Formats: sequence, structure tokens, C-alpha cells
Amino acid sequence: MDEKVTTYKRNVEEYFSLKEIFRLCLIRWKWILLSLLITVGAATAYLMITPVEYKRSASILIKESDKPGASLAQDIGGFADMGLFSKSTNVHNELVSLRSPATLLEVIKRLNLDIDYKVDGRFHRSTLYGSELPIMVSIDRFYGALEWSLSLTVRGDGMVEVSDMILDGEPMGEGQIFLGELVDSIPTPMGIVRVGLNSAYSDEMSIQTPMTIHVSRSNLSTTMAECQKRLQVGLINDKTSILELSYTDVSIERAEDFLDTLISVYNENWVKDKNKIAVSTSQFINERLSVIEQELGAVDSDISSFKSKNLIPDVRTASEMYMTQAGEAGTQILALNNQLYMARYIRGHITGGQGRELLPVNSGINSPVIEREISEYNETLLQLNRLLSNSSEKNPLVIDMDRTLTAMRRSILLSIDNEINSLSNQIKTLRAQESKSTSRIASSPTQAQYLLSVERQQKIKEALYLFLLQKREENELSQAFTAYNTRVITPPMGELTPIFPRKRNILLGAFLLGLLVPVAFIYVGAVTDTKVRGRKDLEGMTTPFLGEIPQSGDSKGLRAIKRRRKHERYEIVVQAQNRNAINEAFRVTRANLEFMLGVDGHQKVMMLTSLNGGSGKTFVTMNLAASFAINNKRVVVIDLDMRRGMLSTYVDSPEVGLSALFSGQLEDWRSIIVPSDDLPDLHVLPVGKIPPNPTELLYSSRLSQLLEALRQEYDYIFIDCPPVEIVADAYIIEKLVDKVIFVIRAGLTDREMLSVVDAFYNNKKLNNMSLILNGTSSMHGNHGYGYDYKQYISD
Repeated sequence: MDEKVTTYKRNVEEYFSLKEIFRLCLIRWKWILLSLLITVGAATAYLMITPVEYKRSASILIKESDKPGASLAQDIGGFADMGLFSKSTNVHNELVSLRSPATLLEVIKRLNLDIDYKVDGRFHRSTLYGSELPIMVSIDRFYGALEWSLSLTVRGDGMVEVSDMILDGEPMGEGQIFLGELVDSIPTPMGIVRVGLNSAYSDEMSIQTPMTIHVSRSNLSTTMAECQKRLQVGLINDKTSILELSYTDVSIERAEDFLDTLISVYNENWVKDKNKIAVSTSQFINERLSVIEQELGAVDSDISSFKSKNLIPDVRTASEMYMTQAGEAGTQILALNNQLYMARYIRGHITGGQGRELLPVNSGINSPVIEREISEYNETLLQLNRLLSNSSEKNPLVIDMDRTLTAMRRSILLSIDNEINSLSNQIKTLRAQESKSTSRIASSPTQAQYLLSVERQQKIKEALYLFLLQKREENELSQAFTAYNTRVITPPMGELTPIFPRKRNILLGAFLLGLLVPVAFIYVGAVTDTKVRGRKDLEGMTTPFLGEIPQSGDSKGLRAIKRRRKHERYEIVVQAQNRNAINEAFRVTRANLEFMLGVDGHQKVMMLTSLNGGSGKTFVTMNLAASFAINNKRVVVIDLDMRRGMLSTYVDSPEVGLSALFSGQLEDWRSIIVPSDDLPDLHVLPVGKIPPNPTELLYSSRLSQLLEALRQEYDYIFIDCPPVEIVADAYIIEKLVDKVIFVIRAGLTDREMLSVVDAFYNNKKLNNMSLILNGTSSMHGNHGYGYDYKQYISD
């Protein structure tokens, strides 16, 4: 038994090839067509009501600074391997700056992106912007968080109508229309509505055509969030500092303007940040100039007063020989004192500052190392300030940069201390040389020595003053010629094809969905259908196969058979001149049956039964008998389904029949023979009244006597019996027949039950058994097996 079931399951798996699935789909082509119409129609409707969006892209080069990184990278180079310091940090900071709320807010304000203009289209509202927008609308009273909307109708006579005003979800002036001129301020309950012409509008003549424009304003935070969602900024690759910017919008012109304005705003912010260093340096120089001017004026007054009071001549002329050496030493001391003064001041500025102040550059310290470290410190401090504008003190990047700035300040202080020590040592040496030279002027008056000291101070103050003036001019020039940080590689551009919705992809997806969904349902339905579908399901059986009967064209399937009334007359479909599919199927089955019965004529009595009710055995019995009758054979059909008597309906179910004969109420069987109206050689023995004890009647000897008598009168005898698994009648009758024809109904009999049917043949439970597959169709049945005795009787 297990081997049989395994064989049937294997046959079921082989049954569902691609070819079979394709055949099932062809049969249900209307389902697939309907599904395609629904999905493609829905996709088309979606495309018609959805506004299209376009994408514009631009690429910019972030210029690397000429100063950052050299000394600092040497001092903290060990951190680079740990990912704490890299060359791309600058680029990533600028990437964040481009998407920062402050930058986007400025772009929104410049382009008035918080106000949207739309006109009614055929399927959806279209956005107006730039050269497509004829007018501009504003309400001075509201700006910031409030949202409002209104409808503005431009009439052909140069007048405009304002209506449908809504402020933060509340209707204003409901049902009222406010009239004004095309360029005018119109008082409304929402405030003064200002209407003006758009200078960028490309078709001024069309303003004379009446049109209604729906104007709405969103709050700035909502608009900014929408812009952030539509804006994409990223590096082209990790090896370059080129950023790619892209923006999607329903308006191509607005997308291009957004990217252009975004780059402009970013460059302006960059210049402002860079100028902060110059401003800080200029303030420092001006403060020092003011102090030195006062000191230099005091020294000049002191010299003038001393010479006037003491009438001292030119000391240098008097002591030229000795003063030459002292003058050279003094010159060097003067230069070194300038550097020492500035070094000490810078050190005091660092130690006394608040920690996040910019340091002056070009300070006059003749040390490239110190100047480079101060430049690096200022660059890093500006990066920290930009990061703090979009973040908080707790940001890990802020903490790391604070640590870096602390380390840089320590490094600068260390370098300055080393420079101070070096300058002090040099000055000490030069003073010793100067002292040696001046000691030779022992004979010079005390006044000359005093005058020499005062003039030396004058020279120091004068040199420092001129130095600061020069640095101030250099700083002003650098501030005036600050260059942008970016260079546009590719201006905003893109394809004219919308990126959303993708028409081809959506239609293709809808087509595939409409195709695959019904195919999937067909496949799942076929795979989960455990009923016998066709001849191929019976290939694993050992029982001889007699024939295959297609679904009758007059039948509505198994459900119609179950609904048919008990006394409703059945019709015979087999006709002598008919060559349709079902007639030919019965003729083929007749030929196979004649071959199995042989030519000797001894096997005449055949019993038709089934596994369950509704298999169509009565239909097969009557029409198979008719197929012999049209071949000039005398055929009798016996209705031994004495619980239902369905075959008797072919002859209008007479009241007197086999039940009366078997119970002894009637002796002559010929008196209950009913000839067919259409086939003279076809006779029927109806059951008559349904007896209360059909099994006991079948056990009587009158059945065997009847069959013996009929053998003498007829060429073939067909007996319609109840199903074998429901009542015992079939087992009683099969002992008296020459052959048992077992009817299997496609769409009704479960494939797992085929092993049970095969067991009847293999175990010889049914005499000389053969199979007929009934009701085969391209459309599979939907009813299952499971009739019990009560269901069989009630049907």
C-alpha cells in the first residue's frame, strides 16, 4: 500500500511541469486578462494622478588649505593610525555644513521656498515656479511658524479675486471674495495680501487669460525638513575632496536654483568665517599701535627736553670711533628686543585668554615654526566653532577637537618659551659686547650717556611702530582678497526624464504583478488540489483502464449534480449521428470494453460502481449502454441502486419496478421493462418504489434468476449499483456479474484513494475490474470525497 501511495505522489509531482502550468494558464486566460487590466489600469491611474519629480545634480571641489596639518600632523601623527586625525576631516565638516539648518534656512528665505503656487490640472495640481509663475503673493503680517493658504483668481480685466483663505487650519472669511488689482495690496481677514508681478515670468501676455492659482505657505521648520529630505550630499569617493550635490523637485527650475543658491550661501559663510581671523588680528594690531604711539611720543618729548636743557651736541659725532661697535650691537639688540617683546605678549595673550580666542598671525616673531603653529591653531578653532553651530559641547568630535586645541596651545607655549630663552641669551651676549664698547667712552659726559640710552628707546619704539603699521596693511589686504573655499566642477544639470514615478518600471511591475498573481493562484490551487484531474493521475495504477469520459456539455459540474432533484429526468447524450467529444469518448470506451469481453459472447453482465456518490456512474451506465444500442445490440439497463433509483429517472421513474419483483409482488419481469424513447434496442428495468430493505431484497434468488433470464434475451446487461464504500449492495451484486466497471470522477475522487481502488483489483474483491475516468475537463472539480450513508440517501 505504501509503495502505491509513493508512486501516486511521484506521479503528482511529475504532473505539474511547466508545460502543464502553461496549459492551465491558457485555460484561465480570462482570469489573467482581468488581473492585467486591474493592475495595469491601477498603475496607469497612479501615474496620471502623481506629480512627476526631476533630479538635478552638481559637483563642487572643496579646496584644501595650504596651511593646515604640517606641524600638527608631526606632533600628533600617532593618532592618524587610530583614526583620530585624517585629511578628510575638513571635507566631512563641510559636508555637514552644506546640509546644516542655518544654510538651508538662508536658501529657503532667498528663494521663498516656504510659499508654494499650484494650478489645477487634468488629474492633479501642477506647481508653478520661476519663469512659469506669473505673480508673487505675500502676507506681511505672518512669517515664521504660521501656515496659511488661499486661492487667487487672475481675471482677464487685470483684477484678482482672493478667496478660500485658511490660517493654521481655520477658515477665514468663509464664502467671501476679496477683489483687488493685479499689482495691489488687498485687505483680508488674514491681513494685507500683497500681489505683484513676477519679473522672471516668461509669458506676460498669458496673464490676461483667467486663471486660478492656489497659494499655500508652510512654516519654515516643515519646509527645511522637506528640503533636507530632498537634498543629498556626499563624496564622489574617499580619495578626493569633490562633493556631489543632488536635489529632487517637481520643478526643474526650482531644483537648479536651489543648488546654485546653496553653493552661493555656503561660499559666503565660508568667507565670513575666514574673515574672523583677519578681524581679530586687526583689532590686536590697532590696540598695540595706540599704546606704542603714546610711548613713542613720550620718548620724543624726553629727548627734546633734555637736549634743550643741557645743550648737548651730537654724541655720535664726538664718539664715532667707539660708538660704531656699540651701534652695531645696539641694532641687533633692538631687533631682538622687538621679537622678545612680541613673544612675551603672545605668551601672555595665550595664558590669559579664555581658551577659544583666535591668536594673531604675522606677529613679528622671526620663527616660522611658531607662525605655522598659530595658523594651524586658528584653522582648528574655526572648524570647532562651525561644528558647535550644529552640535553641542557633548559631541565626541567637539571633545576631541578641544583636546587637540589644548595640545596645540601647549605646543605653541613651549615653542615661545624656547624662543624667549634663545632671544634672551642673544641679547645678553650683545649687551656684553655693547658694554665693552661703551666702557671705552669713560671720558664722555654723563649727559651724553643718558641721551644715548633715551635715543635707543626711541629707535625701539619707532621700529616697532613701523612694523605694526606694515602688518596692519598686510592684514587688510588679505581680508579684502579672501577666496571662496569651493570651485564648481559641474553646474546643476540633469535629464529631462522624471526620476519619480518611473513610468516604465511601474507599468512593467504592474504587468508582472497582474501576470504573476493569477499564475501564482493557479499554481497554488493546482498544487493544493488533491483530487484526480486526468488520465495521468492514474498511470501508477495496476487496474486496467477502460476509457475516459469528458465533462458533459449540458452539465454544470458536480455542484449541479448534487442540486438535481431526485425525480428530474436525465437525458441520454449518446446519439447515432453525433460525433462530438463525449459521443466519441463513449464509442472508444465501447470498443475497449468489447475487446476486454472477447468475441465468444459469454461475458454479458456488467456492473458499474464507484468509490463515492456523485461520480456519475448512473450517467456512464446509461450512455455506455446507449453506445451499444446504437450499434444494433439489444441492451438492458438494470437500476439496482435501490436506495436512490437515479437511473430510473431516464424512464420517468415508474411506480412499479424491481422492488415489487424481488419482494414477490410481481412475477413477470417483462411487465416492468421500459423501452427507451429514442433507442428501440435499449431497455430499462427501473427500481420502482424505494424499498425499506434493499440489501435483503438483493440477497433473494430472484436477482440471479432475473439475470439468467436476461442473458437469454439481451446481448449486454448493464447494472447501476451503489458505491462500494457506502453500502454492501455492490459486494452482493458483483458475485453475479461477469465484469465490474469502476467509475472514478475527476475533481471528486482524492488521489490518495486511488490506492484503495487499486486494492480492489489486486485483492480480487471485485470481479474482473476495469476503470472509467469520468468528468475530465480542463477545469478541475472543486468537490471532495467524504460522502457517508446519510448524505448519499439525502442526495
